[in-house]
Amino acid sequence: MGGCAGSRRRLLDSEGEETAPEPRSPLLDRQGALWRNVMGFWLLGLCNNFSYVVMLSAAHDILSHQRASGNQSHVNPDPPLTPHNSSSRFDCNSVSTAAVLLADILPTLVIKLLAPLGLHLLPYSPRVLVSGICAAGSFLLVAFSHSVGTSLCGVVLASISSGLGEVTFLSLTAFYPRAVISWWSSGTGGAGLLGALSYLGLTQAGLSPQHTLLSMLGVPALLLASYFCLLTPPEPQDPGGEEEAETSARQPLIDSEAPESKPAPLCRVHVPASPALPSLPADSKSNLSLLERWTVFKGLLPYIVPLVVVYFAEYFINQGLFELLFFRNTSLSHAQQYRWYQMLYQAGVFVSRSSLRCCRIRFTWVLALLQCLNLAFLLVDVWLSFLPSIYLVFLVVLYEGLLGGAAYVNTFHQIALETSDEHREFAMAAACISDTFGISLSGLLALPLHDFLCNLS
Repeated sequence: MGGCAGSRRRLLDSEGEETAPEPRSPLLDRQGALWRNVMGFWLLGLCNNFSYVVMLSAAHDILSHQRASGNQSHVNPDPPLTPHNSSSRFDCNSVSTAAVLLADILPTLVIKLLAPLGLHLLPYSPRVLVSGICAAGSFLLVAFSHSVGTSLCGVVLASISSGLGEVTFLSLTAFYPRAVISWWSSGTGGAGLLGALSYLGLTQAGLSPQHTLLSMLGVPALLLASYFCLLTPPEPQDPGGEEEAETSARQPLIDSEAPESKPAPLCRVHVPASPALPSLPADSKSNLSLLERWTVFKGLLPYIVPLVVVYFAEYFINQGLFELLFFRNTSLSHAQQYRWYQMLYQAGVFVSRSSLRCCRIRFTWVLALLQCLNLAFLLVDVWLSFLPSIYLVFLVVLYEGLLGGAAYVNTFHQIALETSDEHREFAMAAACISDTFGISLSGLLALPLHDFLCNLS
């Protein structure tokens, strides 16, 4: 009997082992959460910058009104040239595409200037909702617009969406492993490539600019889904990952300049019960004094200044010179040439923003110098027209995009490595003003340059 009872117990135990679910390994859970987070930030970067890129790609069409009339859903992919200034060799619009750039960047500049002062008091979820709604509104307003003024209002909505989203998501990276920064940067580069390529491809296939914009309304919905459904709640963890040894090997720049204070815990963010993302409590990392904020900002200047120069040079090229780099000895129309310039530039940005694991550049001022040489080279070509083929300009534009993307991803990677944990959220929000400031300055200077060159005989 004892043997039968023991056999029965062993049988029951074996059956229980077969039916009971095996607990997941904590390592597998962490790896799954990591992949959800890195893919979430890649999609957030993609969706956040998508409307901004599309508006720049559509700048020539917005100003020249090359869109189908009435209910017509297709346009001629090879429209005839219709110079706006017959006395100029540049085939100029009456208004520079820099006007679209300014509408697409000045609201972002205002948001980024004000963000370090108090935006952290607003929870993340409402910010993301506003960003998604503005992105959808920008597509609708520009698509159904019948005037340049209304279209520019739609571009302003795209700018609000992109600026608010960038400040929000870069600040949010402070609560996740540092690896998400490179994935976010790659996603923003992907937005440039996919945004410019989709606009070029759909219009080249014969779809009107209006219907092309309406077809992109799914992107804001994907942004909201990525934030609310894909990202995991942040947990106290080591954000350094594989870069921990590199970080500990040198003294953090900002930590050495900041006033002495009590060391903060690694992560003091409240983890909500639902999957929705964090609302910051009163003792979060953003609760810094004005003196601490100013000290942190001064420590960021070696990174901010080169990035300002890089973005000033490349957007002076993009919105000041692209329209004037017009070749008549090619089958591409003026509008198509402009779209190809934008697409190739964004392709270079995507490649370099995705290259952090392969190539890291600490001295970003070198990239600023090279980008200024690009600007000087193309400015001389606009004046003298010495390049015989548009394909040579294509190569320069691709190289320009590589430099710009490398400057962006390496700047924010270095900031993440060299800031202390309690300063990182503010540092990421403050540093993202650099690209916007450079772009705004380039747009302001490109407008008078356009008028000067287009008035030349």
